[in-house]
Amino acid sequence: MTLTAKLKLCHNREQKTQLDQVTLAYRDALNYTSQKAFEMEKTSNAAKIQQEVYKTLRERFGLGAQMACSVPRYVGAAYKTLWTKVKQSKVARELNPKARRYKGLDNPPRFVSRTLSYQYQRDYSFKKGQQVSIMTLKGRLVLPYEGYAKHLEFIANGAEMGTAKLWYSKARKQYFLLVPLTIELSDPEPSSHKQVVGVDVGMRYLATASNTSGKTLFKSGKATLRKAERFLKARKSLQQKGTRSATRRLVMLSGRERRFIADTNSSLAVQILKTFPQAFIGVEELTHVRDRTERRSRPHSSEQQRKANRRRARWSYAELQGFLAYKAALRGSMVVKVDAHYTSQTCPRCGHCSRGNRPEKGLMFACESCGYQLHADLVGARNVGLRALLVRQDWASTGCLSCIPDVSDVETKVERLKRYSELRWSPDTSQRL
Repeated sequence: MTLTAKLKLCHNREQKTQLDQVTLAYRDALNYTSQKAFEMEKTSNAAKIQQEVYKTLRERFGLGAQMACSVPRYVGAAYKTLWTKVKQSKVARELNPKARRYKGLDNPPRFVSRTLSYQYQRDYSFKKGQQVSIMTLKGRLVLPYEGYAKHLEFIANGAEMGTAKLWYSKARKQYFLLVPLTIELSDPEPSSHKQVVGVDVGMRYLATASNTSGKTLFKSGKATLRKAERFLKARKSLQQKGTRSATRRLVMLSGRERRFIADTNSSLAVQILKTFPQAFIGVEELTHVRDRTERRSRPHSSEQQRKANRRRARWSYAELQGFLAYKAALRGSMVVKVDAHYTSQTCPRCGHCSRGNRPEKGLMFACESCGYQLHADLVGARNVGLRALLVRQDWASTGCLSCIPDVSDVETKVERLKRYSELRWSPDTSQRL
């Protein structure tokens, strides 16, 4: 498993000046290289870009040999990502002529953040006494650092390290070193998990979790979304004001909403893992969920629809699942993705699946066939848990952890949905409202 350790560098004013010089030079080198790559027919070939700009990066920007090599790789990776988005946009326009054309490659991408890459044992290395040596334009700089105790323990025990990033926080005027740590974990076994848990995510309830014994956890999103909405209103008001003091305030608020969402997701993941220790956890496969659920805003769309789209666009369910996955492995649990098809429309008691089971898409689930009633998000969590239980049973019987049958794409969905329709929740652990 690879974790990212965020190390706070304890620097004085003179040392910060040296760090400013190298980060600004690196950023200027990125923008220069980006312009050259754009002129070379928007190429993403790092080798060709390096051959064109390496000498200039050394002489004009004063970068070391290793940093002069990392700049073309960084720019090449950025162009490769943009070309991928262009291709995806082209496919989307073939399916829907009204889809917007991706304009990311109309102009050379610009790099604004003062972030640079350091190669381990070349540009940075760790010293005794909790110190790190990093490269600058004027040679090596040895700085003490602080960080999360668990990450410091991994570093002290010799965890494998990769390419780090020197990152500058404008709001705190502080430099951090982001170091990827690769640690070894024991291979999980089906018998090593004491319970099976399903997690359903949404907007009204950020997460609803339930195990097969009936234990539940609800995390309401009302107060959280209201606080996130305040960040949006404050940013909009300051942007409209446009004064120098408003601009300074905008810099201070920059990224605060993003950090708030990340902190909420991280805390929620820990809460789930503490409530259900040593668990086999199933989460929904939500790839491209916004494309399936959002309605495109039109000039005459209602304010309610536009507000709902903004909320969905701002919240990151993939981030929550990512936090849950890596924290689970450190706590003896495990996370797998299962199909999200019809989890909130299928009755866990009789298996009847219909949109009518969710009257007016409300919070109450009422089965049209057997009359079973329960909180709709809890029904979704239980269905996800049942599908995770099916994956675990297949793992125990075959020795292979996979939730995808060995059939073609169309047959795969039909085969899986057929198996899911046979799953039932024990009525002994269910309560009718």
